[in-house]
Amino acid sequence: MPPTLLLFGPLLIGVCLNMILYGVSCVQVLYLFILETANTGFNIGLLYEPLVLYYGEQRSFEISPLMLIMDPIVTVMISTPVQLFIAWRIRIISNYIIMPIIIVFFGTCAFIGGIALTVCVSYIRPWARFTEFEGAVITWLAASAAADLLITASLSWSLRQRRTGIKVTDDKIARIIRLTVQTGLVTAIFATVDVVVFLTVKGTTLNFIWDLPLSKLYTNALLSTLNARAGWGNLTGQSMEDNNLLFSRVERRKHGVLTNHTMSGVIEMEVARTQMSEHHLKLGKLENAVEVTTIVERISDHQDEERSEITAYTKSGDTKV
Repeated sequence: MPPTLLLFGPLLIGVCLNMILYGVSCVQVLYLFILETANTGFNIGLLYEPLVLYYGEQRSFEISPLMLIMDPIVTVMISTPVQLFIAWRIRIISNYIIMPIIIVFFGTCAFIGGIALTVCVSYIRPWARFTEFEGAVITWLAASAAADLLITASLSWSLRQRRTGIKVTDDKIARIIRLTVQTGLVTAIFATVDVVVFLTVKGTTLNFIWDLPLSKLYTNALLSTLNARAGWGNLTGQSMEDNNLLFSRVERRKHGVLTNHTMSGVIEMEVARTQMSEHHLKLGKLENAVEVTTIVERISDHQDEERSEITAYTKSGDTKV
């Protein structure tokens, strides 16, 4: 029987890290918010059972908490959709299908491993018998780490191919690459350390220091990606007006003198465009007029940026702005 420090100490540290990361993800993505709330509740129950409900009893040192069963299944319900979503973004950015398919394969394997581990833990609850389902643990965490590493490598490569030689644009791309590497490597490292510690340091719960925060790390990785949505949209060749709703919000009034665009995002790279069209205005007599619509070019990294379209009318040689 392991000492109390090595049995409950790692669980406590892992739950604390999990709850800290939960604060970052609140009210960001509804699906993930619901799952993360459930995950946080399960983690609290995971500690409540041995430290309060059965405190000081022999059962606490021999039988794993009931709520531990929910850890792998909730984690893969969060991590796998995140991996599939980013694989889809890679497909759009790179225009290649092979790497996204490989990422989807590993993400699916991780999901299956997480489900299998949940079933195993529900039937095999004694701490001493946790070595009996090493296969499920390896499948889940190794496949998840492989998917994360492939995501990091393929995104970095795809973004580097987008370099133009223009300093401003390349700086934006470099920022997205740094963001990708940081978020992708963190989840891969945690998953790798989790499985390595589980296989090498037996009879303790040290692996849960890295296991319990995993779901929150995936959620925050997705949020980091979404927060850079404007820059991503430009890298995919989409204009801000036609950008995916996940990555931008555009409000436009087509008729009238003033058109407002409200955009939110960390990185914005815009292309100036000028539109001209001829109309016949009926003002007592039919006279030719020219309508000029100018969109001001802006390159900004502010959180919210507003821009306006100014319409100028030319009538009978006179110009009014």
